[in-house]
Amino acid sequence: MIPAHEVHPGPSGAPTIVLSNSLGTTRAMWDPQLPALLEHATVVRYDARGHGASATISGAATIDDLVDDAIELLDALRLNSVHWVGLSLGGMTGMRLGAREPGRLERLTVLCTSAFLPPATGWTDRAAAVRAGGTAAVADAVLDRWFTPAFTNRESYRAMLASIDAEGYAACCEAIATMDLRADLALIQAPVVAIAGADDPATPPPHLATIAEKVPDGRLVLVKDAAHLANVEQPDAVTAAIMDVAWTR
Repeated sequence: MIPAHEVHPGPSGAPTIVLSNSLGTTRAMWDPQLPALLEHATVVRYDARGHGASATISGAATIDDLVDDAIELLDALRLNSVHWVGLSLGGMTGMRLGAREPGRLERLTVLCTSAFLPPATGWTDRAAAVRAGGTAAVADAVLDRWFTPAFTNRESYRAMLASIDAEGYAACCEAIATMDLRADLALIQAPVVAIAGADDPATPPPHLATIAEKVPDGRLVLVKDAAHLANVEQPDAVTAAIMDVAWTR
C-alpha cells in the first residue's frame, strides 16, 4: 500500500528527508520542523497506514507491513536512498527498514522510540479499548505521555488523535506488540542519531541510549523539557539535531 503523502521540494540537488509519524498522529505533527528542513532538503512526509489520509487495512499489522508500505512509497517516488526521520512508530519503521534494506538509508534519525516495548498485553489491551470506544477511550493517558505539564497546546493534538481511525490505531498497536528489533540494531549500516525526550514516560532515554549503543554508528541526543512528542514540545532543539550536518559517517 502506498501511503498518503506529500512532497515539499527543497533546493535544487538537495538530499531528501522522509518524515514518518508516530502512533496516533498525522504527518501534520512535523509542521514545526518543515520550514527549517526545506532550507536544506526536499521533504517527504506521509501518514502511516490507518492514520490521516492513508487507508486502513483491517486486522493486526506488523512492523514489516509498515516497512513494506514505506518501501512502496520510496519506490513510487523513485527514491533510492534517503535520510529517514521517524518518531515512535515512525522510528521503529525506520530501524526495521534500515536492517532489512540497508542501502535505502543514507542516515537515520529516530526520536522517542524503542527497539522493544513489552509487555505485549499493554498494546493488545489498548487496541481492544480503542476498537470498543475509539481513540477517545485512551486520549487522556496518551496526551499525558505526549507532553509535559508545562505544554499548553494540548487540545489541537487531542483533535489530531481524535481524527485517527480506530481500526488503524489498533492495528498499529498490535504491530508494536509483536515488534522486537533488538537483533536488527547491529544490521543498520546508516549512521544513527537517537533523540530522547528527557521527560518521556513512553520511551524513556535509556531506550534511545540502547539504540545508539547497539547500532554500529550511533549517537544519543537528550532534549530537556520534552516528553514523547519532543519535536512538538522543543521544536528548535529537535530540528537542530535533525539537521546536524557536521556529524557524518
